[in-house]
Amino acid sequence: MPSDVELRVAVLSDTHLRGDVDRLPARVLDELDRADVVLHAGDVLDAGALAALESVVGSRPLHVVLGNNDRELVGRLPDRLEMELAGVGIAMVHDTGARAGREARMRRWFPTSDVVVFGHSHEPWAAEGAPGQLLFNPGSAVQRRRQPHHTMGVLELGDGQVLSRRIVVVD
Repeated sequence: MPSDVELRVAVLSDTHLRGDVDRLPARVLDELDRADVVLHAGDVLDAGALAALESVVGSRPLHVVLGNNDRELVGRLPDRLEMELAGVGIAMVHDTGARAGREARMRRWFPTSDVVVFGHSHEPWAAEGAPGQLLFNPGSAVQRRRQPHHTMGVLELGDGQVLSRRIVVVD
């Protein structure tokens, strides 16, 4: 890891776990162990899975937004979240809406965010949206659906910049 990296961020979404995190692949647990911060873009599913994820993450920051299947967590998790990590503006939302118009919609929803982390589709995605804004979907480490692999994301942040962004195959 380059010496100017201030934060290593593990990014999950759509884990769809009930009660525990036993179905997370070993590679995910390794990436979580190496992370300074963990983001989860929704569809954890229930309080037991959220508590188990909190236990794995330990004292490191864990930020989670509400997914469309997180019915048990309504009122406990926010629909949207914005934060700054290593000088980088990060926004999180589970569902960005239709693919058509996503870039402009994310700029409207999160006008000052450098990165928008999202989920819902289970489709890994790391590309520039509106100029200067990275759209980042880690896919799913547990339910790949139509994707060829189970995936998660890793962001390396430092000095107010995204130094690297990776979709990590975990199966």
